[in-house]
Amino acid sequence: MPNRVPMYRKLIPMLCLSLTLVWPVLDAAPAARGKVTGGVASEHPEWFKESFLDIAEDVSQASEAGKHVILFLHLNDCPYCHRMVEENFKHAPYTDFIKENFDVIQLNIKGDREIAFDEKTSVSEKELAALLKVRYTPTVIFLDSNNKPVLRLNGYRSVRDFGYALQFVQQKAYLETTLSRFIESRPPEKLYSFRDHPQLQQITDLQAVAGEPLAILFEDSSCDLCDELHDGHLQQPSIRSVLEHFTFVRLDARASTPIIDPEGNHTTPREFAEKLGLSYRPGIVLYDRG
Repeated sequence: MPNRVPMYRKLIPMLCLSLTLVWPVLDAAPAARGKVTGGVASEHPEWFKESFLDIAEDVSQASEAGKHVILFLHLNDCPYCHRMVEENFKHAPYTDFIKENFDVIQLNIKGDREIAFDEKTSVSEKELAALLKVRYTPTVIFLDSNNKPVLRLNGYRSVRDFGYALQFVQQKAYLETTLSRFIESRPPEKLYSFRDHPQLQQITDLQAVAGEPLAILFEDSSCDLCDELHDGHLQQPSIRSVLEHFTFVRLDARASTPIIDPEGNHTTPREFAEKLGLSYRPGIVLYDRG
């Protein structure tokens, strides 16, 4: 049996595999800085708001115009920040929709610009990122007219799924439902057929394997980036080497078949995904030993 690697003591919900679609933020300062490779610099659209970084005032102005504020939290040379800027803001089919219904403010999570977030909070960009518990970039936070977050997206979203998020907020559906239910209320699209992977196991009693590291992959037939996950990182020897330390299980996030979750609750994959707050596919949830 392979040696088990220590994991975080708590459950770690992720909207996507962190190595695939988000840029993890490392807090520890290295003793000697090396050269970062793979990064791509982003040039934000000229129509992003030139804010004086008084967020409450920005929210007030947006509300008067019938808009919401989007905080786009990024990091220099973050490849998926660049991808989201290019695909979801600059060249998306709904770019005009964003301009008409949202004011977008970009914040660098390692930046030093002073931000007045509300009457009681005046901090730097990086201090605000810490207060908001930003662990990955990009992170997108939507604010309502009271300067309260109504939706948070941790990590990159496909053009289609970001479009759903924009509609969800613009329609103020957050007052009545969750993003997951909002998306599920739409006619399903058949975009993906479940694919085999040599390390995936068919297990319905997850409590039986909860005493060891467990990785649960959530997919569904309307997932537009699941093929990219399988063709990309799940093919890489380095990723497969890490997965050797886990029991690797896939669940259909739309299924109503009975399963037992790691805590021993009788549920379904659909209910389990909703309980975890997973609104995006592919999603991977990691457990440590029990």
